[in-house]
Amino acid sequence: MPPRKRVLRKILNPPIINGFKPYGQKSGKLNSELVNLLYEEYEAIRLSDYDTLNHHQASVIMGVSRPTFTRIYASALQKVAKAFVEGRQIAIKGGQVYFDSDWYHCNTCKCYFNNPEKEKTVENCSLCGSQQVKEFDYTYNETGIKHCNDLCVCPSCGFKQKHECGINCNKHICPTCGARMKRTF
Repeated sequence: MPPRKRVLRKILNPPIINGFKPYGQKSGKLNSELVNLLYEEYEAIRLSDYDTLNHHQASVIMGVSRPTFTRIYASALQKVAKAFVEGRQIAIKGGQVYFDSDWYHCNTCKCYFNNPEKEKTVENCSLCGSQQVKEFDYTYNETGIKHCNDLCVCPSCGFKQKHECGINCNKHICPTCGARMKRTF
């Protein structure tokens, strides 16, 4: 029996940093292997420790059950402790997540910004005004590889459409023949 598919975890904002590096006299001589803190683990620490929410409140915000939130939080604490004790760098990346609103990245000034007005299209950077703006790629699997560039395909007639992150393809009905869509990888 195949393992159950993981539900995407909701993240309110992307982290403002990509990780941490240890410093001190022995920092270069210690283990150089990175500790990878997933986006959902970062969010669990932020909600529980920074925003001081209890696990039930935080689990509702992330769209997961309370026991799942507790497992994510425990994993995050274990990774942070390992990095502190062993003097390792922490990289924040990966995970099966989606953001609360659409986020964009400016290639000119390298800033990230969101678009709370979903009916308006983003054409310029909100900080520098550049038109070198693209939608922020945020959905990753555990290994840090994007997986949301997939397609939903109709098994009956072959009709294809872009996959919507966080929504199962079988929830869509083919507009040409009425069959349920399936996902291609």
